[in-house]
Amino acid sequence: MQTAIRCMAMRGGSSKGLYFRAEDLPADTSLRDRVLVAAMGAGARQIDGAGGAHPLTSKIAIVSPSRSGDADIDYLFAQVVVGENRVDTTPNCGNMLAGVGAFAVENGLVRARNGVTRIRVRMLNSGNLCELEISTPGGAVSYDGDARIDGVPGTSAPVICNYLDVAGSACGSLLPTGNATDEADGVAVTCIDNGMPVVVLRAEDLGRTGYESREELDGDDALKRGLEAIRLKLGPRMNLGDVTDKVVPKMSLIAPPRAGGHVCTRTFIPHDCHAAIGVLGAVSVATACILPGSVADGIARVPDGSVRHMSVEHPSGEFSVTLEVGGTRARPTVLKAGLLRTARLIMRGNIFVPADVWDGNA
Repeated sequence: MQTAIRCMAMRGGSSKGLYFRAEDLPADTSLRDRVLVAAMGAGARQIDGAGGAHPLTSKIAIVSPSRSGDADIDYLFAQVVVGENRVDTTPNCGNMLAGVGAFAVENGLVRARNGVTRIRVRMLNSGNLCELEISTPGGAVSYDGDARIDGVPGTSAPVICNYLDVAGSACGSLLPTGNATDEADGVAVTCIDNGMPVVVLRAEDLGRTGYESREELDGDDALKRGLEAIRLKLGPRMNLGDVTDKVVPKMSLIAPPRAGGHVCTRTFIPHDCHAAIGVLGAVSVATACILPGSVADGIARVPDGSVRHMSVEHPSGEFSVTLEVGGTRARPTVLKAGLLRTARLIMRGNIFVPADVWDGNA
């Protein structure tokens, strides 16, 4: 016997995963997580589920009407950790967030307007808000358009993500250690959280160029061991505690731009090199670039002005981030971060999990 659970499979940004209504999953967190692992598939290959045996295709969005008066819907992100049969809800995911608005409209959680529908989303992982702008001509979600993002083939309707006050989303402050630059294992780092906890490091300080391919870096065991040692040391200093079993902080190597952007990145999430860069990871790296005294000082090419359009280069292209900046030149603050994403509905229906995992009644 198996238990059917309604869901949608969607691409959100450059990630892919399952989208559920919260009411269709168990209320008990531990049971819910076992159901999510069963849905995605246990083991490194995830052959017995819907996962793609990679962190970017083993993601889940859980959506519900918002319990707060300042949002339309609530969104909980869950990362099913490939090969470890567990779920991590510590970080946000801005890519999966890009599909949340369409999912809410498709499921009657939000009524669409003719033209563009704005949906305020409470990100339960951090408690922060994001306003999504999705294309809804005639009051229905459109997935067709001419917006293009690197890491995704073709074009789609644009999804504009305006992040509102996401500083300290998981760590409690933008600079969780209180410093623009710290040191771990003799390497200078910037620990930052503007939507995603990230440790930013200069690639040259690790004996790398920062322009290596994803495959080359994934095969660089010495580098990965060094990064993990640094990550484990910095987790407690970033107010994240023991991060051995957490997918944050991400580790981002930076180098001077070489494709017309403002900074070049190679990001580990945290143990595999990302084919691109995560949405909120890009926001945090771009924010590090504008901070005087960070490790990006002298590496990144930073534009002037109160609205700064930052192009973050990554292995498969670039990611554009718009930062609305306040404060002073010596102490800048980010008031709002805007990003362009796209999304597409792939499948709607039921996913089945073994009844001995969940019989649907608890």
